[in-house]
Amino acid sequence: MATDGSSSSRSILYSGYGCICPTEDERWQCQNTREMIEDRSELETGIVGLGNIGQYHAERLVDLGVTLAGGMDIAPEARTRFARRYDADVYDDHHELYDSIDAVIITTPNKYHEKYAIDAFERNLHVLLEKPLGHSTESAERIATAAAASDGYAMVGFNNRFANTVQIVKNRIDRGELGDVSHIEANYVRRRGIPGRGSWFTQRRIAGGGALIDLGVHAIDLALYLLGYPAVEEVSGIARSEFGSREEYAYLDMWADDAGPDGFDVDDSASAFIRCAGNRTISLEVAWATNRPATHEFVARGTESAARFDLLDGDLTFHSASKVGPDHLEDTTIETRQNDTHSDEQREFFDRIVSEGTRGNSIEEALTVQRVINGIYRSSDAGHTVPIEE
Repeated sequence: MATDGSSSSRSILYSGYGCICPTEDERWQCQNTREMIEDRSELETGIVGLGNIGQYHAERLVDLGVTLAGGMDIAPEARTRFARRYDADVYDDHHELYDSIDAVIITTPNKYHEKYAIDAFERNLHVLLEKPLGHSTESAERIATAAAASDGYAMVGFNNRFANTVQIVKNRIDRGELGDVSHIEANYVRRRGIPGRGSWFTQRRIAGGGALIDLGVHAIDLALYLLGYPAVEEVSGIARSEFGSREEYAYLDMWADDAGPDGFDVDDSASAFIRCAGNRTISLEVAWATNRPATHEFVARGTESAARFDLLDGDLTFHSASKVGPDHLEDTTIETRQNDTHSDEQREFFDRIVSEGTRGNSIEEALTVQRVINGIYRSSDAGHTVPIEE
């Protein structure tokens, strides 16, 4: 690193695109340092949370040529495994890790996002935070406030945006080829896919919810992304717990060990209708478990054409009608290669840090998603439609 490790030095060297250096000497140093970090390999990067998701990110950091400076986890076995695998420094205190890095990827359980993200933002570190923004709306709002006050670049892990299939659809929407897109059908449904009962995923106090906050966060973000993130006005929804709380839950495999129904106090499916400004709407179906075939199908309905795609398989078809010649219907199948969405997400994150261009910020969009999720839970409890207030 070119800094002495202090947060004040880092805020000068990596403050972004409006230089905040108070003297000419420091401004000269800042300008020359920005010229030096045109390569993402010069950004010392750490990971907080060294479980499966943390290692998943670490593998891609190495492939991208990013400098993996170290990792932090409270579990000794996770630190030992990470250090052995990546030959990187490991810490049980995130403050020590933050002293030696420029950017951090946070992959902890939802409840702990706030602690690690806010400390990183206060040090002006660049932060890639796994979804969701927080385990509650209040926590998410505090994270968003800290991000807005920081000179670090902030990004939330909505990796599905980077799928080639999604980008093809988004590009055609932006070019107007689908006409006025007014409705998105968003499905993220597993037939039997509850994460390990008793793991943090199935505990409300840590995760903040179940299938809705785990899978629904992806589906809601992607639907709003395709619509151009209009203001959300109201939601009507129901969150259900019909399978995970059963003593006899039939399944073929599970992500982690099954501790039984005593370790499950969250929803395992949710249905919702989301109304946005301009009469744009979203119908949402998410489930960890249900008695129906799994589906990851999204449909973007436009006045000129509709796009139907499978989020995981990558199948994509455009549907339209024409009066050129005899009236007819057209179904156009698109083939593209599958891509590693997490790698492309990381590439975007690091390239935006070192770029001199305008940097986007998905924190405010992630906060909107959090408010929608909270609205669905509130609607489910109240038994009626509820407004979404910014």
